[in-house]
Amino acid sequence: MKKDRRTFVKAGALITGGIALNPLNISARSFISADDTIRVGLIGCGGRGTGAAFQALSTAQNVKLVAMADAFQDNAEKCLKNLKESLEEDDMDAARLVVTPETIFAGFDGYKKVIPMCDVVLIATPPGFRPIHFEEAINAGKHVFMEKPVATDANGVRKVLEVAEKAKANKLNVVVGLQRHYQTKYIKWVEALQQGAIGDIIASRVYWNSDGVWVRERKPEQTEMEYQMRNWYYFNWLCGDHIAEQHIHNLDVGNWVKQAYPIKAYGMGGREVRTGPDHGQIFDHHVVQFEYEDGSMMFSQCRHQPGCESRVTEMFHGSSGTAPSPGKIIGKNGNIIMDHNDRQDPNPYQVEHDLLFAAVANGDFKYMDAENGAKSTMTSLLGRAATYSGKTVTWDEAMNSTKSLMPKKYSFDADPPVMPDENGRYPVPVPGKTEVL
Repeated sequence: MKKDRRTFVKAGALITGGIALNPLNISARSFISADDTIRVGLIGCGGRGTGAAFQALSTAQNVKLVAMADAFQDNAEKCLKNLKESLEEDDMDAARLVVTPETIFAGFDGYKKVIPMCDVVLIATPPGFRPIHFEEAINAGKHVFMEKPVATDANGVRKVLEVAEKAKANKLNVVVGLQRHYQTKYIKWVEALQQGAIGDIIASRVYWNSDGVWVRERKPEQTEMEYQMRNWYYFNWLCGDHIAEQHIHNLDVGNWVKQAYPIKAYGMGGREVRTGPDHGQIFDHHVVQFEYEDGSMMFSQCRHQPGCESRVTEMFHGSSGTAPSPGKIIGKNGNIIMDHNDRQDPNPYQVEHDLLFAAVANGDFKYMDAENGAKSTMTSLLGRAATYSGKTVTWDEAMNSTKSLMPKKYSFDADPPVMPDENGRYPVPVPGKTEVL
């Protein structure tokens, strides 16, 4: 894990929506257990799950990781080893890590064994599973940290929205890993834009253009289900395509500034560079024009093509100025309105856990991220529907789709929803032909 993603925030307050929040100003009263221990369970033990668990253990509360689950035993064991090494490296209390071989659960149903053992559930499985795990956690009365995106199809989005209402009714905190909402630079920038620093927002430009991510080779002994689970990024039922898995961050910022969600989308995309069978079925580029109800546009690009220019950012054009990059605002006459220096800002990946666990410890109900997480996920799926189909798709059409991407059976000897042909290649969406809704 990179050091800058797990920095322990030791002091200072974060201004959120005009309210000063100090994540470390907590009371000593207990949460559920006889002492003040907050028991944490981790579901999904990959890199992001390992990072989330470390950040939970880095909070000021008496947090203990008591159980973990992953589809694969080796992932869970690697996660536990990395957490032990990270605690030692950062001179942290190893007693916070109380996972034993008996509280590590492998397989598709391991989450059902973890959730009853804890007070807070960390959900960092591949996105396709998140609606299932989120529902189980909320039904069991647990607070939740859940990574983004929160689903890979409209059925999953609707399920998360339904469960979010139950979480609110039961006063269960839910934080979603759209960490820009917990990042000082973004909080101040978005607040200024919402207050009219550049007038009416006419257009937004959002980007996630990068080289791409890992590829995991097929092994002869793997079933097709295991191969896809190991190489989950390249299959829509698991990942949702990179417009959802990564670009959701930028799309979410666009929605946040506008305080709205798009009403329709039109776009194009395909596979130009990343075309092999080891890249499953997802595109390597998407370009989408989203339209909001007021007629303003959000122009979106995401690309996974090595050797090209990388750009991961957001910018806004207003009637009286521009916001050319996060934390920067320029007036109509070129005067600098904001130029935020973020060198001293706390790590937002840590802040989101600090605030969640402080709320849990204090018995407070403050964080209801699931609805926005679901609707920003839906924004990314709307964009995917537009690029896969080559047609204009409305929000209502995409949201009301009953097309399920998920398997009928969760088992390593079952066939996943997409299967390779005799040449090992998977069905790839063809604009103008593919039915997406």
